[in-house]
Amino acid sequence: MSLPRLDSFVSGSWQQGNGRSVTLVDPTTEASLAEATSEGVSMSSAYAYARDVGGPALRALGFRERGELLRGFSRALHAHRDELMALGVKNAGNTRSDAKFDVDGASATLASYADLGAELGDAKMLVDGEPMNIGRSSKLSGQHLWTTRLGVALHINAFNFPAWGLAEKAAVALLAGMPVISKPATSTALMAHRIMQIVVEEKLLPPGALSFIAGSTGDLVDQLREQDVLAFTGSGGTGAQLRGMKNVIACSVRVNVEADSLNAAILGGDVEAGSETFELFVKDVVRDITQKAGQKCTAIRRVFVPRARLEEVRALLLERLADTKVGDPSRDEVTMGPVATKRQQTDVLAGIERLKTAGARVLVGGGVPEAPIGVEAGKGYFVAPTLLECASLESVADVHDHEVFGPSTTLLPYDGDNDVTKMIELVRRGGGGLVASVYADDKAFLREVFLGIASSHGRVVLGNEKVAGGAVPPGTVMPGLVHGGPGRAGGGEELGGFRGLFLYMQRTALQGYGPFLASLASEGKRI
Repeated sequence: MSLPRLDSFVSGSWQQGNGRSVTLVDPTTEASLAEATSEGVSMSSAYAYARDVGGPALRALGFRERGELLRGFSRALHAHRDELMALGVKNAGNTRSDAKFDVDGASATLASYADLGAELGDAKMLVDGEPMNIGRSSKLSGQHLWTTRLGVALHINAFNFPAWGLAEKAAVALLAGMPVISKPATSTALMAHRIMQIVVEEKLLPPGALSFIAGSTGDLVDQLREQDVLAFTGSGGTGAQLRGMKNVIACSVRVNVEADSLNAAILGGDVEAGSETFELFVKDVVRDITQKAGQKCTAIRRVFVPRARLEEVRALLLERLADTKVGDPSRDEVTMGPVATKRQQTDVLAGIERLKTAGARVLVGGGVPEAPIGVEAGKGYFVAPTLLECASLESVADVHDHEVFGPSTTLLPYDGDNDVTKMIELVRRGGGGLVASVYADDKAFLREVFLGIASSHGRVVLGNEKVAGGAVPPGTVMPGLVHGGPGRAGGGEELGGFRGLFLYMQRTALQGYGPFLASLASEGKRI
């Protein structure tokens, strides 16, 4: 019996690829689910349709109207959330809670940008700052304006968030007025494909506003030009290859990359075991080991702990991890499923072994769990929740250089106040991160650590007893805050409310007769 094949949606219609295909599997049972290929799909036609049909349709609308499109998109995802979550369980190895995190994150981000559209109103451009006199006479004035770029936004998304990854990028580009070609990771594309079906079936967006590629990228990247944008989430190595492509360089294509990240959690020496701040810290670390089987770009990979608290932290983490139920994610009692693919399992196990060989001690996990709940023996791409520990901050250099993208984190003790400077240096040695979290009630410590690591991170979360009851976990990407980071993390920046729009718009310095510039600026929204 042949498998269903995922089609691409380009040039206003569903198109089936031909030739060699990739098989999508259930990572719990290893059963084949579907096939996908983009061979035979005309990427040049996809670009032309998006540019010639989708772009003008979006640019004809003001921010408010584009926002209402996003609101309809958000509501549609919410209406189909159970169906979409079931696909996350089946194709991505998500527990229901993990799949909910993905789908609800997608709909919430779309809703947030719908609200921003309402705030920006009927304008079609943004006014950057106040006008300035640039000559001897007040008649000669200068003003900066943002207008929509006339190209296409190519979004290449990662395997771990098929819903949220698609929605967070598309929400910003569509509100900015730029059509999107979305290319999900093929291995977990069932959910993204169903989302695209919903968009088409319910006519949520103008023709050409959103296209979808099922299968490989083919020559998509080769066709990017001056007005286009490339936003990529994935490995740093692939990101570097994309940046280095001949046409990307020649055309100065605007590129945004979100890549690897050795995210850190730091516990202050003032935090007592059993306190609200201590509990918040432990809860966040355990969540990031197990949620989505550790397959989050924002997951905590390094845990810096005062040596005086090491024994208490270790004991509590081991106790909480022992409660993790690994197995078939469709079962109610299971709290962690498999990683998404066989390759991911191989890479995660190899990464743990690398840290172990370099000197890290495995406290729990470190391999394949013996008997995942409800799973046939020998099946599934499972990795046990893993906690490692280093003897000191610098005893295992690899822990500051290699990310294990799975259910694994490493404890790193520092020796009280005298070692804080060294600890900050080691956090920075991660080479640039998406997010770091600092847990302390000592304001001087929070300030010192923030100022020490801020330049190396896109986001820093400060946790203390004042926010413990309602804190948002560091692994949750907020649409109003920037997402991205320097160095290893890709050097990009997404979301951040209206800041995200800048990726898809052009800032132009306008100079001329002051009253006319003021009249032109009155058509935009001042930010």
